[in-house]
Amino acid sequence: MSSATVPGGASGRRPLAIVLAVVGILAVIIGVMFMVVTGLPHFMVAGSHVHSSSGHHLARGATALVVGVLLLGGAWWVNKSKAAS
Repeated sequence: MSSATVPGGASGRRPLAIVLAVVGILAVIIGVMFMVVTGLPHFMVAGSHVHSSSGHHLARGATALVVGVLLLGGAWWVNKSKAAS
């Protein structure tokens, strides 16, 4: 087997890494908004009926942050594995 790189050999992974990174960044931003901002837009809290409690905002924010970090890690991994091959 040859270890020579083929131009454009793993080009199908680059768009995947970009999409994962963009969605990950958006999820992190949304997670921070849920945790920090008190007056969220109505479309972001449409399913919540209890407006006096902020517990569900923290849970949604933490979930969005975890998903965002996982997506950013996936983008890094896809990009890293592309460079190794």
